[in-house]
Amino acid sequence: MTTTLDTRSRQTTSQRWTALINGKKLQRIIAPAVAITSVLVLWQLLCSLPGATLPTPTQVVSDTWELIVNPFYQGTGTNKGLFWQIAASLQRVAIGYTAAAIVGVALGILIGVNRLFYAGLDPLVQVFRTIPPLAWLPISLAAIQKSELAALFVIFITAIWPILINTAVGVQRIPADYNNVARVLKLPKLKYFFKILLPASLPYIFTGLRLGIGLSWLAIVAAEMLIGGVGIGFFIWDAYNSAKVSDIILALLYVGLVGLLLDKLVGFAGSLIVPAERK
Repeated sequence: MTTTLDTRSRQTTSQRWTALINGKKLQRIIAPAVAITSVLVLWQLLCSLPGATLPTPTQVVSDTWELIVNPFYQGTGTNKGLFWQIAASLQRVAIGYTAAAIVGVALGILIGVNRLFYAGLDPLVQVFRTIPPLAWLPISLAAIQKSELAALFVIFITAIWPILINTAVGVQRIPADYNNVARVLKLPKLKYFFKILLPASLPYIFTGLRLGIGLSWLAIVAAEMLIGGVGIGFFIWDAYNSAKVSDIILALLYVGLVGLLLDKLVGFAGSLIVPAERK
């Protein structure tokens, strides 16, 4: 009898652990933890081999410990902590991206509702959107003559295309029934814009905005490597010139985390604004 009870107890405990591991919440914690640990272990093993040119994770932490624990350090010139370097980059991204969002959404709506504008501007959009972000930097420096404004222009011109294209596609894909109802009710243009066009296009607009913020962050890091000044891009380039590989790896990790947060932030804003029936 005692043996039977012990067996049942063990089975119950085993089943509980199985149910716990199979739980979605635990999976969301365990799966990334296992993946990250595996990458770190593999990195540690590969970079510990003779002849390895990159530092191990433990060496990176050791080399950059002062940067990690003093993110708010304020030195002279570009000698600042990583918080200030990232803050400077984010400030540039905020300005360039906001301008791209305003112009991109407005032009996208115009192209979406007007076939003449679509026919005229579509070839230009298809050509310009394929130009790499850094290819815009020399021409913007030549035209504007100021590195700060040139960097903002690079962010703007990089982010605007996915915003514009997705907005235009969203407007063009408004269900025909919605437009028919608007015609039957003879809705004024302003009311049609706020009641039908904008709500129906929001999912596409926010898809473009999410793509745009990611490209903006990529563009500013690359642009800052060339224009100099305070910013995470220049920090990476300066660390490369000083042969501080561990500083570069730490900065790249921060760049990735900030890019992820920006994407999640725009996605969260979209989840709050997009109507539930359009998600």
